[in-house]
Amino acid sequence: MPYITDLIWLMLWAFYFVAYLYVVIVIITDLFRDHQLSGWFKALWIIALVFVPLLTALIYIIARGRGMAERAHSAAPRTVAENDDYRPAPSASPADDIAKAKELLDSGVITQGEFEALKSKALGHQFYGA
Repeated sequence: MPYITDLIWLMLWAFYFVAYLYVVIVIITDLFRDHQLSGWFKALWIIALVFVPLLTALIYIIARGRGMAERAHSAAPRTVAENDDYRPAPSASPADDIAKAKELLDSGVITQGEFEALKSKALGHQFYGA
């Protein structure tokens, strides 16, 4: 029976430790997002997080919690825009995609099977609007 209680305590402490690490990561991320706070104050917050971790985390969340939410909310559209840069731009029409694939086939860059795959993909986009 003592092994079960030890396991429960271990799981409880592991949960608290992971939750604390998450809070510290959020605090450090917020520190680097805040452009109004000077570098010295950022360094002081990080040093305090190292030497008095729990108290510093609580004080930071209480004192700067509203600003944390605002900075996180303002950073979200930039993240989406950065991710959109990696998506291929939609083509004008399936006919353009097929013409480009045909040029690649004629130049020998792709095989007939790859051409057929690109062609079916282009036609699939036409019917499903993807």
